[in-house]
Amino acid sequence: MTDVLTLDSAGRVIEVEGKTLEFKRDLSSPTKPLRTVAAFANSAGGRLVIGVNDDGSVFGVEDPLAEEERITSLITDRISPQLVPGIDLVTLGGATVLVVDVPLSTRRPHFMKDQGPEFGVYVRLGSSTRQADPALVAELERNARGVAFEDLSEPRATLDDLDLEGLSELRGRQTGVDDLIALGLAVKQGGEVVPTNAGILAACDDPTRFLPSAWVQCGRLRGPSGTDIFDQTEVHGPMPRAVDKVMEFLLKHAFKTAVFGEVKRRDVYSIPVEAIREVVVNALVHANYAERGTPIRVGFYDDRIQVDSPGLLLPGMTVESMRRASRLRNPSLARIFREAGIMEQWGTGVQRVFEQIAEAGLPEPRIEEVMDRLRFTVYVPSHAPEGSSATGEYQGNAPSEQGVSKLSEQVSKMSEQAQALLGLASEGPRSRAELLAGIDLSDAYGNYKRHLLPLIEGGYLARTIPEKPNSQNQRYRTTDAGREILAGKEITK
Repeated sequence: MTDVLTLDSAGRVIEVEGKTLEFKRDLSSPTKPLRTVAAFANSAGGRLVIGVNDDGSVFGVEDPLAEEERITSLITDRISPQLVPGIDLVTLGGATVLVVDVPLSTRRPHFMKDQGPEFGVYVRLGSSTRQADPALVAELERNARGVAFEDLSEPRATLDDLDLEGLSELRGRQTGVDDLIALGLAVKQGGEVVPTNAGILAACDDPTRFLPSAWVQCGRLRGPSGTDIFDQTEVHGPMPRAVDKVMEFLLKHAFKTAVFGEVKRRDVYSIPVEAIREVVVNALVHANYAERGTPIRVGFYDDRIQVDSPGLLLPGMTVESMRRASRLRNPSLARIFREAGIMEQWGTGVQRVFEQIAEAGLPEPRIEEVMDRLRFTVYVPSHAPEGSSATGEYQGNAPSEQGVSKLSEQVSKMSEQAQALLGLASEGPRSRAELLAGIDLSDAYGNYKRHLLPLIEGGYLARTIPEKPNSQNQRYRTTDAGREILAGKEITK
């Protein structure tokens, strides 16, 4: 335990308070420290250090053994279900402090006995301890049982509320009732098959009829305080189809620069498109749709794009651990995103966002838990109207030459997948399914839109039946421009 806390040259603890660490000078008012212990057990575990002030200065405890016995008795008497943390005496700078090591509990939610299970549940929110509302308490209970909200059936819905044709198009394969059950989008109840919340999210044309939080609010907000609503829109419908609509709104308000190459012009945006798309996908997949009346919000401010999704991090997760690994709140919904070609891989999205942002030469994104939601902020070159300025953490020209240059480098590279697609189609007309299978992807609409459609719109692939773009007999061939690309010229997207 001695390696947990370190001191600087002034004798102060170097580590700072956060989601998993809290300092208390003493136990003269034990209620707040006890709430913190319960919150650690409910959230991601943590350490309560008694004998250290908020600023890291070490005071120690006068009678360590007596204080150890006292905190043990207080935890036993005032927190339920029973919680048995590890308690150690640690010497820091000649003083003895008490370290209460609280693991993430499998018996959560823990609550203060004097407040009861309805009002006495606490969780960690950054470096503070807050009272959990009924929706969060319910999620803690479900999570401890290994039950996701998306797995619950929606008794008010029927299979007629699900667009199976649209879902089949997204997945690139026919989807029937048995498939819905296997995917977790429906369950058998008695002699009927009833949609689950995941089914409503993935395939209902208006999921807000059953889940009031299942929509996205987008806004272009101007001014130093971001209170000038310049434009806004609401995105409704199945969650997988919301991604493109959100991105269309953001790109409408981004700066666009034309870069001319050897073949044709290429449009470069002032925002890191792929990284922001990943943030939007992450919000849709990980949102807590049990929260009522709290939609996903995407705000395009003068100097940043801010994506808020309802729900705090899952128990056991911290902002720091998000960059290394991912835990899915809605695994069934995530599977549909992946089969539709919207998610490339599970568990690497946040790490990839940070890498792409760094490559674009922009400030590091910020992730924080705010109130009842998770906020992901991506800082961008200033988009403030001429004559005004933003007041966020990043200010630049509109757009900055360095930012656009690096973004240009990102979008100008031809992917190996695009090269493979052109190569396959150059051998003879191929169907959509054949082309996507050639790069190990399913014939899903999302894969078509992400990988084939840009080549078609760029003039590198052509449809053999141009007057019927959605024909089942459609084949695709490489154009002369595409053959020039394969001969060694750079592609422009």
